[in-house]
Amino acid sequence: MDKLVTIGKAASLTGVSAKMIRYYEEIGVLKEANRTASGYRLYNQGQLQQLGFIRRARNLGFSMTEIQSLLNFWLDTDRESRDVKQLALSHLHEINEKIVELEQMREVLQKLADKCDGDDSPDCPILEGLAQFSSE
Repeated sequence: MDKLVTIGKAASLTGVSAKMIRYYEEIGVLKEANRTASGYRLYNQGQLQQLGFIRRARNLGFSMTEIQSLLNFWLDTDRESRDVKQLALSHLHEINEKIVELEQMREVLQKLADKCDGDDSPDCPILEGLAQFSSE
């Protein structure tokens, strides 16, 4: 028999806060929990597994829409792995683009910081650099 746990226990077992568990139910990513006569939510092992899945996917930066797709793939034994791989590679591409953007941001900010003496003078190349108009 499936052992049922309360939302607090589910949160501690999965590392997903009770607030996020309620949110995932609200948006339909997680099936609504059964409730006791007094209204307490009860989660089964399958739901706990799904919460762990969601947490790991969130930690990898997948959006909720992507996570819903991944969950659907996971629960569909007739899935084709190429579809899962395509989704993962698309997300990886987005991550790589963000890394390039972050590296560019770091370079610009480092150059601005290097120009600043950081002394008692009111002159600040960082602020001047941010105030420059660019027609890009």
